[in-house]
Amino acid sequence: MGKDMDRWLGDGGMLVIEAIGGSIDEYGDGWCTGAWTPTKMACNPHDGVQAGVYAVMLDAAMNFAINASLDGKDRTKATLEMKTDCMKGAALGDKLTVHGKLDRMTKVIAFSSAEIRNESGDVICRSTGTFMVQRAEAK
Repeated sequence: MGKDMDRWLGDGGMLVIEAIGGSIDEYGDGWCTGAWTPTKMACNPHDGVQAGVYAVMLDAAMNFAINASLDGKDRTKATLEMKTDCMKGAALGDKLTVHGKLDRMTKVIAFSSAEIRNESGDVICRSTGTFMVQRAEAK
């Protein structure tokens, strides 16, 4: 069914997302999309996006997609493992899109993936992750 995540649209509840120029703009049951225009904070001294900052956006998108699929007070608790592939560079001010999706859910583990694309539709960076899920206790 999925939960109402409207209050988390924008920075996803993390100030770092806004600081690096990102936002989560839309979501549904097990997916989310967003926009990212990298700021100076996201870049190295030569205005190229730093690899670790891609990981921040991808982790946020995967977590958001998983949480959008959960009900009630169930939520992701931790990122257990994450693999990130940087395939092409992006720079300060580039217009990028972010897409996260839930790939598989078990009772305590979720598997997710995400990608960042440029205006031409090229994949800039992609990631897969394994996340711990905390289920609300039944009463």
